[in-house]
Amino acid sequence: MGDMKYVAGVDIGNATTEVALAKIDGQDIEFLTSGIGPTTGIKGTLQNISGVFMSLKNALEKAGMDYSDLAEIRINEAAPVIGDVAMETISETVITESTVIGHNPSTPGGTGIGVGTSVLVTELSKIREAKDVIVIVPNKVGFAQAAALMNQAKENIHITGAIVQADDGVLLNNRLDKKIPIIDEVAMIEKVPLGMTCAIEVAEQGTVLSTLSNPYGIATVFDLSSEETKRVVPIARSLIGARSGVVIKTPTGDVQERSIKAGTINIIGLKKEVDVDVDEGSDKIMEAISSIQEIDDIQGETGTNVGNMLNKVRRVMAGLTNKSPQDIKIQDLLAVDTFNPQKVVGGIADEFALENAVGIAAMVKSDRLQMEMIAQVLTEKLRVPVYVGGVEADMAIKGALTTPGTSVPLAIVDMGAGSTDASIINREGKVKLIHLAGAGNMDEFMTALKGNEFYAPLQSVYENGNGLLFDYGMALDLYYFNQIWSVRKKLFKGNDLDEITKAYGEKFDMLNLQFILRSKRYYKMEPAAIYAQLIPVNYKLKKEEITALVEATSKEEGEQIFSRTWYGRKYQQLNLISMEELYNSLLRTVLEKEARKDPYSVAVLYSYLYHKEHEVNRLTIALECVRYQVDPDEAMHYVHNN
Repeated sequence: MGDMKYVAGVDIGNATTEVALAKIDGQDIEFLTSGIGPTTGIKGTLQNISGVFMSLKNALEKAGMDYSDLAEIRINEAAPVIGDVAMETISETVITESTVIGHNPSTPGGTGIGVGTSVLVTELSKIREAKDVIVIVPNKVGFAQAAALMNQAKENIHITGAIVQADDGVLLNNRLDKKIPIIDEVAMIEKVPLGMTCAIEVAEQGTVLSTLSNPYGIATVFDLSSEETKRVVPIARSLIGARSGVVIKTPTGDVQERSIKAGTINIIGLKKEVDVDVDEGSDKIMEAISSIQEIDDIQGETGTNVGNMLNKVRRVMAGLTNKSPQDIKIQDLLAVDTFNPQKVVGGIADEFALENAVGIAAMVKSDRLQMEMIAQVLTEKLRVPVYVGGVEADMAIKGALTTPGTSVPLAIVDMGAGSTDASIINREGKVKLIHLAGAGNMDEFMTALKGNEFYAPLQSVYENGNGLLFDYGMALDLYYFNQIWSVRKKLFKGNDLDEITKAYGEKFDMLNLQFILRSKRYYKMEPAAIYAQLIPVNYKLKKEEITALVEATSKEEGEQIFSRTWYGRKYQQLNLISMEELYNSLLRTVLEKEARKDPYSVAVLYSYLYHKEHEVNRLTIALECVRYQVDPDEAMHYVHNN
């Protein structure tokens, strides 16, 4: 028994740090438990130490052990991976006293092209001279009033189009005596300059802009010179693929485009060098990478986007490792074709133009000295010997061979959050290791998400700094629920709108009731934390009732408040305790009732989709019950109540 000892193995990854505890007695190895925690900082740097502590603590607590029980700790040789985006063409469109919008409202009004002077709809009656005008309709003027003012305009005023702040394009168009192109949903309508020449275009349903997406089309509309035509190229490009657009010209307006070359990647091998232009795309880049058997370093052209990106990698790693940037070598690179949203400066509807781009993840060469520093700091703090155990792929092979029945030859592939490792061992026991760049981390994910509609709902969780997967999931759920509730009036009318409002309204109310119950009963959450997770929708459940339930100080008080709500009065069998079990049953009953009542409404479709989804859920529950050998009667209870 004198040879018996406890050992911890630590795997520092790009996203997580994992720990395995084992008891070693002579030649016998017994796995005890594992632990996991988030990796702190960039993989392979001193910032990882906090993550190692958390993961070790997690594993030791499970085993009922302390740091002092460990004879040694072994950590992997971790290679850092940093991701970024190299643009095909990074263009910054600067519009001075000029405006361009190119968003796609779901329901623009009318079709065609119109040119005229921008005028507030309330100012139409004040115009004396004959002129062509584009009418500006802010939120404070309703569509009925706007239509009346436009229909009453003098005969010498030729209304050629309209820009509307509200989602009223179709409603306004239906009330006009003369049909015109109308763009609606322009949030920042106050930014539209008045008294300036405008061109507005709305394409037919299923088609895209043809005039304003072409610089020569804009030149024809505004009678531009050849030099002025060159300057509107970025405007035309930002409108390509849109169904509607507006260009507004001001006397001093000018458009400038500043482009930064994507640049060339220089791959330096021990025997040869290869250059490849980022503009050629990811396939050519990866082909060039594969042509070099052993890469010494990868560099980017000075003053270009890819050069700046790779230099940033060197600077970041140099700062983290206390080395000179020149000493940082990039070992591998992964390139993927993608798109990158670029904000159109001067836009009035938060427009973005998608630029072709190449996503790049660069991997810095493993620095054993850096890992030795991590091991030294851990040894000093834990008072336990810490050793660098080897590269990940090698350890994967050794670990796999401990599995009973495993023999050589053997191949292991480890697809991590930042790199991909492969190791192959032949019959003679010779191991070949490959360690390549892969995906990035959460920082890079959020950077890539900028300009996407999902960036905003996830940003607050990300900026908080300690968000878990649950928090990101809840943020997306809340965004989804909000979107459903906000767009239903655009998608449905009349009876269909009533049916979908009822179905989703009751669902959202019940989900909020469930969450309030769970958060107070099981998680003892504070009111402020509960409010943050609730769906911001009220149907039959009033705001003041939600507040009272969240603030209730006892179970009895909560029951009394609930009994006075619409749900408490309607469903006598329902209470806060039975909510979990009855939720699906009640929702199913509501949908079936509405579908039978109006078999030609959207309720039938929603009911069908709901039942199909829950049919899959019930099958999953049944399989899980069989897997975990749940008693059949108990299993049927779970299936029935889902």
